[in-house]
Amino acid sequence: MAIKHNQQIPHNHFRKDWQRRVRVHFDQPGRKLRRRNARLSKAAAVAPRPVDKLRPIVRCPTIKYNRRVRAGRGFTLTELKEAGIPRKLAPTIGISVDPRRQNLSTESLAVNVARLKEYHSRLILFPRKLGQHKKGDASKEDVKAVKNVVSRVKLGLPIVNAEAGISEIKKSDMPEPIEGGAYRKLRDSRSEARNLGKREKRAKEKADEAAAAKK
Repeated sequence: MAIKHNQQIPHNHFRKDWQRRVRVHFDQPGRKLRRRNARLSKAAAVAPRPVDKLRPIVRCPTIKYNRRVRAGRGFTLTELKEAGIPRKLAPTIGISVDPRRQNLSTESLAVNVARLKEYHSRLILFPRKLGQHKKGDASKEDVKAVKNVVSRVKLGLPIVNAEAGISEIKKSDMPEPIEGGAYRKLRDSRSEARNLGKREKRAKEKADEAAAAKK
């Protein structure tokens, strides 16, 4: 509040009963234990399935963070097709699908296809109905062995950050500087590409005028 002229100085009381409005986190250890117990109970409820779905490996956006990798929303339809997994089957066997995502490089496509193939090779599918085994389902021995284990691991497919592809070089190994500067070279090449047709037309007209003058 701005003070103008000869007025009374304001005495605003903003510290009344602050103890009742403050928020503390003394229950943090209890919350931590509660979250852990919830994770364990969820893992036991969905066992022997993994707790989380399989996610693709994607690069973080922007130049600042694109050296890091993280888990994406879902696999593209191209990646599923390359891995030989039908798009409608993928969500039913614990694979997340994102039809909007596009593959902008062959490297990311190859990495995620290999990830899908490894996941599919380790996957154990139970029969939907007892005693009715279909093609691709696990055998009775595998079902009995897996039912005794409560697994919280994503089938051993963690997302590991890749090594940085940038290395330092010596000053002598650096390329020679462009004569006149890189900016001038780029502008000249851009101008040549844009005005190529005009210059060829002008040169042709000049040659025709010179030929007509000789006659």
